[in-house]
Amino acid sequence: QLECALSTLDSITLMYPFFYRPMFEVVEDGWHAFLPEQEFELCSSATSEWRLSYVNKEFAVCPSYPPIVIVPKSIDDEALRKVAMFRHGGRFPVLSYYHKKNGMVIMRSGQPLTGTNGRRCKEDEKLINATLRAGKRGYIIDTRSLNVAQQARAKGGGFEQEAHYPQWRRIHKSIERYHILQESLIKLVEACNEQAHNMDRWLSKLEASNWLTHIKEILTTACLAAQCIDREGASILIHGTEGIDSTLQVTSLAQIILEPRSRTIRGFEALIEREWLQAGHPFQQRCAQSAYCNSKQKWEAPVFLLFLDCVWQILRQFPCSFEFNERFLTMLFEHAYASQFGTFLGNNESERCKLKLQQKTMSLWSWVNRPSELSKLTNPLFEANNLVIWPSVAPQSLQLWEGIFLRWNRTSKYLDEAYEEMVNIIEYNKELQAKVNILRRQLAELETEDGMQESP
Repeated sequence: QLECALSTLDSITLMYPFFYRPMFEVVEDGWHAFLPEQEFELCSSATSEWRLSYVNKEFAVCPSYPPIVIVPKSIDDEALRKVAMFRHGGRFPVLSYYHKKNGMVIMRSGQPLTGTNGRRCKEDEKLINATLRAGKRGYIIDTRSLNVAQQARAKGGGFEQEAHYPQWRRIHKSIERYHILQESLIKLVEACNEQAHNMDRWLSKLEASNWLTHIKEILTTACLAAQCIDREGASILIHGTEGIDSTLQVTSLAQIILEPRSRTIRGFEALIEREWLQAGHPFQQRCAQSAYCNSKQKWEAPVFLLFLDCVWQILRQFPCSFEFNERFLTMLFEHAYASQFGTFLGNNESERCKLKLQQKTMSLWSWVNRPSELSKLTNPLFEANNLVIWPSVAPQSLQLWEGIFLRWNRTSKYLDEAYEEMVNIIEYNKELQAKVNILRRQLAELETEDGMQESP
């Protein structure tokens, strides 16, 4: 197995990002744009109950976690090592998001290894309870159905027993994973590319793909997580089995609902770094090929594409609340599957270190965050909105993302022209607004002068 893993890493070094030489001036090194220490500063300015832990600095405790994680201040590194032994893949609970409005948090982890004997871990119970305020309850959102979670217990996994976590209420929200998602994508792409459709056939094929059902499941769970935090005033822990797929979809979408910064360009980039790349979503496995490839890889699944589609659904419902446009989401989808940059290579930080990506490849963010590129990815309708935004998850509110799935079926020429016209109108409106402000100032000055002349 190790040989196989090493040969896979060797084959990665033959990929294009290792040979790509940028033709643009690098203004900012994207590899150092979103460091955990910087993210922690944003949280530590509001609370002193958390700390940075370097327990995983050699990737020895958890191979899929970054070297630095945020944990409760009251829990020492020795306890974290014990908790890691009790969680799937060593993924002990870590901070995902701190809600400044009320101090509630989202944590994420792998499943507890309770097994059929009902194993327990005192340090795990202490860690999770350390996030609760006195007299407060928390919610554990398990992204598997109760049936699937019980099957996992028979294989040595499981879920938190109420008896050992009395202050926590467990909620099961089933989100599909792996081959079911890949088959859903393949069916959807086939439906979109079939030319000889009548209406009934198109609608039945779209429904049979189940793609929009998966979107609804994920968005519903993200809204539930956000409601627990903002409306119930309760902290939450989210996990499925491994904590590297559906868990990350939910934690990141909940932040987009709750946190205005995540709806800005830099904030969204930081979210992808923190909740996908550093959190160990295995991009190399999940995005190995695409929906157009006939040979199915065992680990392939459009988990990240589903997340981007969910973001697009929210963007469509709140067109003025996002600093980035649809083009930004499309660009991220493309680079996750095929890119000249090293950002999405490897399955976790440990692999990226071994591959020496920072030294040998260019970061996607180095290219994206140049003014000339940002201007194409900025939403002209954006007006900063500091509120929580609640998307509708009713079936009627969810739509097929044409910009991805129908991009080759229709010309985008007229849409592009309409977009350009909108940008021009907005720019012209700003100019007129500036003129109005100048005239108002001049009028106020004249009125002041008149008043002075009239007074004796």
